[in-house]
Amino acid sequence: MRSGHAATAITSVLSAGVGARDAAGYAIRLATFRLEQSEVGRAVLGIVTPRSAASASIVGLLSGRIAPAYGELRVLGRDMTTQAGRADVRRRVGIARRGGRVWPTTTVRKVVERAARRSASPSADRTLLVAAILDKLALMPWAEVPLSAAPDLVVRRARLAAACVHEPSLLIIDGLFDNLGVRDRAILAGVITELERDMSVVALERDADSLLLFCDQVIMLDDGILLGRASPPTPVHELSQVAPLDHAR
Repeated sequence: MRSGHAATAITSVLSAGVGARDAAGYAIRLATFRLEQSEVGRAVLGIVTPRSAASASIVGLLSGRIAPAYGELRVLGRDMTTQAGRADVRRRVGIARRGGRVWPTTTVRKVVERAARRSASPSADRTLLVAAILDKLALMPWAEVPLSAAPDLVVRRARLAAACVHEPSLLIIDGLFDNLGVRDRAILAGVITELERDMSVVALERDADSLLLFCDQVIMLDDGILLGRASPPTPVHELSQVAPLDHAR
């Protein structure tokens, strides 16, 4: 994927001076970034930001759960300032978070099966989707194990499986690498690299180290403003621009 892209790329995410408000003020201000996919590969954007209102707002904006307060935002070709655009994107996005409430006895398979209900496929086909993603993420040996009894890395792979089972066009990863050791981070990054073949990815983490393992480009966000970027050894895309601050909280 990182060896090159087609000359004509389709924009998966385009944010131009976008802002988002929360109860305390502007959580995102004048954020500009771009994520592109092409016929020969999908791009992967990493965003470094603490677990904060900014992190929650980015996930909400890109998944169609909240509307921009101002600026332009297009995701998967849809205008996210419109209700119709946000509704369409919600069906085509998967979100993988570290946390999430489950019953103590809920198995890895059940977590993925519940998520599969988002698929428009018939129930018989959804069973095949569940089996396929469990196999792809090497979760079959853990399928009948309660999530509460599974190793931490297995739980995180199960979160990825649940986010991807309905075959989204865009995968959003939020804090999935928090508090992971070096070895486990490398293993999880390898899993995501496999998923990159089928979908575009935006990943939010607290530091760049994990993101540089699998992202084409990493940008840094502080107080809702994009400050700069960190590049892996062979970057492919120019994905961020720094915008001046002229909206105070």
